[in-house]
Amino acid sequence: MKDNYDTKTDEELMAAIQKGDHQSFCVLVRRHTQMFYASAYRTCQNQDEAEDAVQEAFLKLWKKPEIWKADKGAKFTTWFYRVVVNAATDQMRKRKNNAGEYALDNLTDLSDSQDQAMQADEEQSALEDAIENLPDRQKMALNLCFYEGLSNKDAAEMLGVGIKALESLLMRAKAGLKETLIDQGFIEKEEKYGS
Repeated sequence: MKDNYDTKTDEELMAAIQKGDHQSFCVLVRRHTQMFYASAYRTCQNQDEAEDAVQEAFLKLWKKPEIWKADKGAKFTTWFYRVVVNAATDQMRKRKNNAGEYALDNLTDLSDSQDQAMQADEEQSALEDAIENLPDRQKMALNLCFYEGLSNKDAAEMLGVGIKALESLLMRAKAGLKETLIDQGFIEKEEKYGS
């Protein structure tokens, strides 16, 4: 009978979980923990916070499985991706208050190589901040396609949009990142060019 659990769809497992089936919950967790951890990590950039976010999301699902509504038509992974990203975003917000203190604590006498490393860190930090400030759907599209390596088709399915809509989200995200990095002086503004 255990093999039968592994052949069930996520939605079938969720229906069983809503009836209190612990084995279905275990299969769902085992099946998706790695993918959702990657999503959480891309959102909050911190291993412990990503782990906490995924654990919190799964715990919430076990305690209140009725929050997933099968009749809404969303795939489980699409719906749960949003739950995990929201949990990761909450974790990150808790940390942001301490970011300034962290930066001050890490300033020391810098040699040339340390200056270069600091510049690279500033550029990476600026990029991560720019990504964080993108609209949620653009940020999710970038994370799924570029950081998690999903195909456009799979990413579009997870976001519940068509492929053209996903491509539009990616184009707007890239344009927004470029504009932000130009404004912050990390890249130079290009002369006008034809499209």
